Amino acid sequence: MGFEPASQNTSEGSGERSRSTGVPGRCRLNLLPAPAAAILLGLGSSANAQAIPWTSGEFASPWNAQKIFEPSSLPDRTDPDNREEIPPEDMPVKKRQQPGYEPVGIRAGSWMFNPSLTAGTFYDSNVFASNTTKRSDIAAVIEPTLRAHSLWGRHGVDLKLNAQQTVYSQNSSLNQTNGSLKGTGWLDITKDTMLLSSFQVAHLNEGVGTLGSPSNAISPTPYNLMSGDVTLRREFNRLTTSIGFRTDSYDFQSTRAQNGSVINQDARDGQIYSLHGRIDYAISSTLGWFGGVEGNQRDIRGTPGHTLDSQGYRALSGITVGLSNLVTGEFGAGYVQQRFDDPSIGMVEGPSYRARLTWRPTRLLDVHFNAEQLVTQTSDTSATGVLANAVQLGVDYELRRNVIVSLAGGYENDRFFGQVRKDNVLTSDTRVKYLVNRFGAVSAYYRYTKRDSDIPVFSFDKHLVGMNVTAQF
Repeated sequence: MGFEPASQNTSEGSGERSRSTGVPGRCRLNLLPAPAAAILLGLGSSANAQAIPWTSGEFASPWNAQKIFEPSSLPDRTDPDNREEIPPEDMPVKKRQQPGYEPVGIRAGSWMFNPSLTAGTFYDSNVFASNTTKRSDIAAVIEPTLRAHSLWGRHGVDLKLNAQQTVYSQNSSLNQTNGSLKGTGWLDITKDTMLLSSFQVAHLNEGVGTLGSPSNAISPTPYNLMSGDVTLRREFNRLTTSIGFRTDSYDFQSTRAQNGSVINQDARDGQIYSLHGRIDYAISSTLGWFGGVEGNQRDIRGTPGHTLDSQGYRALSGITVGLSNLVTGEFGAGYVQQRFDDPSIGMVEGPSYRARLTWRPTRLLDVHFNAEQLVTQTSDTSATGVLANAVQLGVDYELRRNVIVSLAGGYENDRFFGQVRKDNVLTSDTRVKYLVNRFGAVSAYYRYTKRDSDIPVFSFDKHLVGMNVTAQF
């Protein structure tokens, strides 16, 4: 329910980017299709300056939000007419809505509206993510949100409009405003065929200290984002297939350096186009096989003489497991290749992998493990490609029906191409969420981030402590 400072890639929202929904007469499906949804590893919070974020926050930085693959659940092969609603205790700890704590909403015909307002404050021990000029500060954040979703028997639309204002006490250069309109939709063409879509139109800010932000910046980098995805999904008994297309367009504005000069960020403008496909085969109700491939064309302007244009693909194949509510996960291995037009970067390629596992030893505890590799790019003072590998472990514990405790830790290794540099990132995250009633919630969090780089100017560590209060209807 709470949020985090936008400069830290805010919001726990995208647990919502791959929201599931119950569609009458069919199994539960991800609104964003398996190969099209964001590869965002949801352990409870976003991680500053990482190529592979903790979650797909509403304000995820562009290079931290490459859309690759998303695990696909095994089909429910029971009789649709005899299926029962999943009780709250069988839902993931962070997504369950206990009776008496769910939002009321405002119904208007076949639509439901859920407004909310979150206000909070946080302390940042190193606001500029610097290893030489460490400055701490306190900031206030306010975020109004309006969600609207359809109540139709077939098909569906889910929209979310929000804005966020962050104001620092002493370092006004870090103040920022974000706004976003996101939507997902699904169209039941036939009993076994669905058309899935998503879009986002937003004005966002990339925080100081992230991989894409200039090392001497003292202000966030504002940018405009337009993205959309359309995917066709078809089920053939045990076989499920999908194919889709995605595009993301970025328009960056300028930021400011420590000496007051303007840092032009037009070099990061561009578009990313992706064509993706996936096949899932249910060997049994507890075991499945999948194969997926995504090809991309990245048209990024880059700096003079150093374009960031590239073409590449990623292919994965592996198994999907679903042992009742005890263990669910997906394990895949394959190959990744990204050929950059700039010869100083060249081609980044090699074996690739992804592992995602959730273990539920009790109905009160979820244990998450994620491991991931991807290729992305960043633009600082030179064109650079990045091969990122990350391992993350987290737990969500329902201390009481209305109290959720989450702990998480992660390690990421970033290898740079076009620059002699390797980074190691350690992140830990602790948070508590208290649901007062269906109209309000309070949350508190503490996050520690440490980046060690071969180039000392990029090394830093920071502590972030915050509290949020949310009113909802």
